[in-house]
Amino acid sequence: MTDSILNPILALICWSLLIWLLMYIRRLPAMQKAGLDPQEAQFPGSLNVLPAAARGAADNYNHLMEQPTIFYALGFYVHLSGGADVIAISLAWGYVVLRVLHSLVQVSVNLVIFRFGLFALSTVCLFALAVKSLLVIW
Repeated sequence: MTDSILNPILALICWSLLIWLLMYIRRLPAMQKAGLDPQEAQFPGSLNVLPAAARGAADNYNHLMEQPTIFYALGFYVHLSGGADVIAISLAWGYVVLRVLHSLVQVSVNLVIFRFGLFALSTVCLFALAVKSLLVIW
């Protein structure tokens, strides 16, 4: 199972759950300090008054719910189609490592140009995995 493409999928799921936890560890005290009633969070933008650290963790959690959905679907496709060779697994791990680094940047120093570079590199891994999968069926 150590050479399974399912392992990087599980790793990114676990990472996403850790970021979810960080989001609430930062968000709930920040809401209390700002005097925000939780009901006020029902409106978009109502939490924009929170400090950058609380918003960064929440923004990163949202990012982990966006593009990684393609990664999950593609990873399961590769697994089920039998295309999980060393290249596919390496690309999947590359994607996960780059997304974790992206998260670490966003929840700490939040340097956008650096964060974007990590996002772009992770997207290259995703594209490469998709193209590799297409080439198998063509």
